[in-house]
Amino acid sequence: QVQLVESGGGLVQAGGSLRLSCAASGLTFSNYAMGWFRQAPGKEREFVATIDWRARNTDYADSVKGRFTMSRDNAKNTVTLQMNNLKPEDTAVYYCAAHGHEWGSRLQSHYYYWGQGTQVTVSS
Repeated sequence: QVQLVESGGGLVQAGGSLRLSCAASGLTFSNYAMGWFRQAPGKEREFVATIDWRARNTDYADSVKGRFTMSRDNAKNTVTLQMNNLKPEDTAVYYCAAHGHEWGSRLQSHYYYWGQGTQVTVSS
């Protein structure tokens, strides 16, 4: 059974930082690209970042580019999302997801497995 478990969410002031982690089990982690998505209250879930299976390529939404950094450790079956200079508009539930192939994408339909999400709240 595949499990993706996010952690690291919380409440932070604008300008602060948080580091999200996602621990994967039940799959050959190194075969999958991984992604982070988020859903703000009253909005649809949106793409945040993705990383390929070898951690050689990343892609970020324009709204987070230059502030967020995604990385992975295939030996530990984990991905992280370092979020700096957080803004109130970053407030959302953040989801980790495993892509169906080695190369990631921005399309949610391409992701096979999803975590339960972790809440990030940024106060102004």
